[in-house]
Amino acid sequence: MTVNPLRTAGIRIRAELDYLRLCVGSGVVGLESPFTLLSVSETMVRLGALPALLRLAAARYGERAAVIDELGTLSYRELDERSNRLANEWRKRGLSSGEGVAILARNHRGLLDAVFAAAKCGARIILLNTDFGGPQLRAVARREGADLLVYDEEYESILGDLSPRRGAYRAWALTRDTSDLESLIAAGSPVPPLFSRNSAKIVLLTSGTSGTPKGAKRPEPKSLEPLGAILSKVPFRAREVTECPAPLFHTLGFAMSMLAIGFGSTLVIRRRFDPERVLASMAEHRATALIAVPVMLARIVELGPESRQTRDLSALRIILVAGSQLGADLARKAGAAFGPVLYNLYGSTEVAYATVATPRDLAAEPGCVGSPVAGAVVRILDEHGRQVSPGITGRIFVRNSASFEGYTGGGRKEVVRGMMSTGDIGHFDSAGRLFIDGRDDDMIVSGGENVFPGEVEELLNAHPGVREAAVIGVPDDEYGARLVAFVVRSGGSAPDAPDLDGEDGPEFDLHVAGEPAPSPPGEHAGAHIDSEARHLDPPASDLLCAEDLQAHVKSNLARYKVPREIVFLDELPRNPTGKVLKRQLREW
Repeated sequence: MTVNPLRTAGIRIRAELDYLRLCVGSGVVGLESPFTLLSVSETMVRLGALPALLRLAAARYGERAAVIDELGTLSYRELDERSNRLANEWRKRGLSSGEGVAILARNHRGLLDAVFAAAKCGARIILLNTDFGGPQLRAVARREGADLLVYDEEYESILGDLSPRRGAYRAWALTRDTSDLESLIAAGSPVPPLFSRNSAKIVLLTSGTSGTPKGAKRPEPKSLEPLGAILSKVPFRAREVTECPAPLFHTLGFAMSMLAIGFGSTLVIRRRFDPERVLASMAEHRATALIAVPVMLARIVELGPESRQTRDLSALRIILVAGSQLGADLARKAGAAFGPVLYNLYGSTEVAYATVATPRDLAAEPGCVGSPVAGAVVRILDEHGRQVSPGITGRIFVRNSASFEGYTGGGRKEVVRGMMSTGDIGHFDSAGRLFIDGRDDDMIVSGGENVFPGEVEELLNAHPGVREAAVIGVPDDEYGARLVAFVVRSGGSAPDAPDLDGEDGPEFDLHVAGEPAPSPPGEHAGAHIDSEARHLDPPASDLLCAEDLQAHVKSNLARYKVPREIVFLDELPRNPTGKVLKRQLREW
């Protein structure tokens, strides 16, 4: 088929005008003075999109609060100036355009200082997972080419022999006087850095739930589509307040923090997650948006109505979650607790964004992830690459302008007709809403029948005696595979039980205030098995037992979907974005 370039260009122009209309409506685009436009344009040409984003925000919003963390408040002018100072000092120490700046930091101003300073140097910005253990940290930093390292003092013990040639600098120290970044910022020139040969590149790491995390290179946006895509579903507005407990090293936290800065909103962050403190902070700062991973939202909802009734949360318009499965049960509970403000974003590190479920979508179908955002094409394909009808499960493919450029170690996701695989399987309903049925490599064949764990997990999670559940398949001589469910009971745990893998300390660090961080952070989960749950005799206590749950599944699903074994844990092993680490469950 012949492609008409004029028609294609016309479609592209109309789409960009639609995105611009959304941006104007949100207040992020307005009338600017010629001086401001000239300054921002110069920054874009010299240093790239991220520095230009901050320059524009500083010019427009000046003394407005940009960031609030445990150290206090930074204005937009201060945030811009601090990154100028830091970039100039790093340049003095030899950091060149195109070199790698690795950042291992929790949510605080130092991470943002480092990101914007590295961008102003034209560096590759490598955002490291704060749950990495020593060997994994060192392997990833070397593989990704870390020429300079920024780290929080608590991780110093796991750096080992990691010695980047441009130096290693403490971002958060036990005493502020020993923060290397603060010292460099104090000494640096506030003048914007000189021309950079390259624009910054962002390297985000995949979750690593099924293996070693991979580096995913993200290009600078060359269109308004990524912004228009979010605004087509989520009503963000300029000059508001965003509470963001989601980790900033992850796609969700990073993207939404940059969005907040571009919108001139006040970004409220803290190093450790505590649900009570988040609620208190939302009320204190009159937060209009909460950015969280689903398990964080679950912990906030679990606080109960009393914790919300004593706080004024009337300013809250948006709760945006992503990073792992929300689930119908949590969607219902969150809707009951906060009203129609919940938005569920579906995407991946590789494809960025695909769909968003709005409050209306979730009211109709709480288990869905919504319909495609503006600019995104989402298709369900069969094993031959053919599009399937609504209601039929297949592999999910996405096309948009923000897909990654490939893994830093080589390779990329499968692409069919310009659409990239997300690695998930799912289906559309007749109303065009997408449902995620599981990972394309998670399907379990038991006794010749295909079982997707997500369906069983959803049912178990809705049981009043279950806090959370995960289902896997394990080899079975008779059936080929059998289902095993790992369950955390509501309101109780499995005390004095053995470790899942013999190590202490949870891998999924929710950054709870008042709890010491693992030292050093572990590479494995600290989920504990209730050894009494491996047989089917009900325990003497009133705790939920395996037979209860098997009967619950049997009464709602086909017999072959009933887990043959139920293992009770005190916590599921998770990464910092809340994804269950099923590879660790399989080691059981």
